[in-house]
Amino acid sequence: MGEESLRSPVVLKFGGSSLATPDRVRLVAGRIAERHRQGDAVVAVVSAQGDTTDELLERLHELAPDPPAREVDMLLATGEQQSAALVAAALSALGVQAVSLTGWQAGIATDPSHRRARIHGIAPQRIRRLLASGHVVVVAGFQGLSDAGDVTTLGRGGSDLTAVALAASLGGTCEIYSDVDGVYTADPRIVPDARRLPAIGYDEMMELAALGAQVLQGRAVEYAWQHDVEVHARSTFAEGPGTSVRHAQATERVQPVTGAALDRSVARVLCERVPDRPGIAAQLFGALAKAAINVDVIVQSPSHEGRTDIAFTVADDDAVAAEEIAHAAVEGIGGGHVSRDADVAKVSLVGAGMLSRPGVASRAFQALAGAGINIIAITTSEIKISCLVRREEAEAGLRALHKAFGLGGD
Repeated sequence: MGEESLRSPVVLKFGGSSLATPDRVRLVAGRIAERHRQGDAVVAVVSAQGDTTDELLERLHELAPDPPAREVDMLLATGEQQSAALVAAALSALGVQAVSLTGWQAGIATDPSHRRARIHGIAPQRIRRLLASGHVVVVAGFQGLSDAGDVTTLGRGGSDLTAVALAASLGGTCEIYSDVDGVYTADPRIVPDARRLPAIGYDEMMELAALGAQVLQGRAVEYAWQHDVEVHARSTFAEGPGTSVRHAQATERVQPVTGAALDRSVARVLCERVPDRPGIAAQLFGALAKAAINVDVIVQSPSHEGRTDIAFTVADDDAVAAEEIAHAAVEGIGGGHVSRDADVAKVSLVGAGMLSRPGVASRAFQALAGAGINIIAITTSEIKISCLVRREEAEAGLRALHKAFGLGGD
């Protein structure tokens, strides 16, 4: 068939749990084949099977405790490539013409930042040619190629970003399939009465993703927002409408809070007795930024005798490096002790309706107090409130916030 006769392509992304066993690979292949037979031009993006990425990292660290980032990317990219070949082979067994491509064969170009590369261009001509000839194209997610010709990876959850970026470049739609059937008001494994949201705005979804909701990668949502790609989050294992992630004006704002989230993958770094003078904070956080470490909750204590304490949170994966960088920076300016605390978690509320509804913060703090939970630190934006609490109290805190704002089902 000619390229001009094709429908707009649909990009279907399948996560690692959806591909964890041979039977699940066959199930995914069957889903893809059905869409193809309905006349859709299908691009499938796949993650590494099950725990493959973690297993590859474990094997690597047995040989090299601190391996070069380039070699980490070279190794980790093979997990998605295995999945792509297996799914393409399973499709062939069903009588569907299919071709697997690596990220770079699919035309995905990135910056040179290993482990956290950013996509700066896609050349989808090869995909278009394959679709025009009637093939299903199976793309290994999570990866691309830098201008220097090195394999790069896109960070945890990066296959979501691959799928959204391909949908944007092809002018198609994007569907993200996983073991959950959409975006919920909270993690239903922790909050049993959490309800599925039929739709959510890009801004709220970005915040929820950044705050611990694991349905979609935050960067993928940001890319979808920038390129006007509507994303549908659905279950691999059950039929259903899932959740549509789209422009905010297409969603209703019935209440101030849309959802609650819990993030255990955080750590707190405390810098004690830092000189309290202009430029000190810029020096400390500039060093962290140079190392590409994102900082979230920042608290500075009142000055006492020309000294202050500064505490901040980072992702667990960055905690050791952040402590080392902070120690070097604080030592260089004549500061005191630097310590790291991993016994913390972040509970958050997200909702665009907060902009016009006063009292949300007060209700949140009252809910946590009523559950006997002490707040270590607080950070806010126009559509979120996050509280740092002790890790063992985090699930109770999430349930308390969810109940306080009536987010549960009927």
